Amino acid sequence: MNNLLRLIGNRLIALPIMVLGVTFLVFFLMSFSPIDPAYSALGEGASQEALNAYREANGLNDPWIVQYGSFLLGLFQGDLGTYGANQSSVAEAVGTALPITLQLTFIGLIIAVVLSVILGVVSALYRDRWPDQIIRVISIICIATPSFWLAVLLILLFSSTLHVLPASGPLPAFGENPVGYIRRMAMPAFALSLPVVGQLTRVIRTAMVEELDKDYVRTAIGAGIPKGVVVARNVLRNALITPVTVLGLRIGYLIGGAVVIEVIFNLPGMGMTILQGVQQNYPTLVQGVSLVVALTFIIINIVVDMLYILINPRIRTV
Repeated sequence: MNNLLRLIGNRLIALPIMVLGVTFLVFFLMSFSPIDPAYSALGEGASQEALNAYREANGLNDPWIVQYGSFLLGLFQGDLGTYGANQSSVAEAVGTALPITLQLTFIGLIIAVVLSVILGVVSALYRDRWPDQIIRVISIICIATPSFWLAVLLILLFSSTLHVLPASGPLPAFGENPVGYIRRMAMPAFALSLPVVGQLTRVIRTAMVEELDKDYVRTAIGAGIPKGVVVARNVLRNALITPVTVLGLRIGYLIGGAVVIEVIFNLPGMGMTILQGVQQNYPTLVQGVSLVVALTFIIINIVVDMLYILINPRIRTV
């Protein structure tokens, strides 16, 4: 238990250090933007006096390190700045867009986990037989298929040809219209999850094969315990330790991929918000959204690391 607490404590100590590093990197890179925040806020028709007043009021004339300090102070207070002529809040824009991105990521993750566990287990149980060969080919195809290309194919098939799933339009709330919500999210989530399905399937199959070859499995089956019980209670649980680590890395891919998929399917998430910031020259909006996406990725990976520690009893004794 002491080792477990120590390992979890190390992850939690590393969290603020990584968060500080991400804020520094994002702010540093955005400082090279050729876009003047004063022009973005006031418009190109603003007078020089108004532009100078805006820069002075918002600390844009301060040294870079002072601006970074002010940015950190505002960040700790939940203030990501403003954008546009109406001085809209970046935090409010992120608060509206982030839940949609997380929902899409979560649905894609569920699809990826369910399909990869089924395919990986079946492939391992029928090792080197025709189901295994077919699943291997499917996994390779999934890995080689880009999400954005698959998204276009899904739109052409299910929206343009069959007219059974919408490719754009408003996203209804799940509580108000669950069928409409599922229909709207089905294609984006499937397109996002498919490459992860291929990768996880191969990892799960390899881990399952290694576990099935161990002595305790043959001993349990020889003692009369049904093979299905041994696989479900012991083999699958032990084999999922390695895929959990891989899944932590793939969650970052899902978040990044969701940003692209949202643009293709016109979902009002973080991807569309970043696109809006780029198209309308709102560097503070791009900076705030990029920072939140990066922080979300870090926090999720810390949680996955802690989950890996909890489900792997061997690492607790290290």
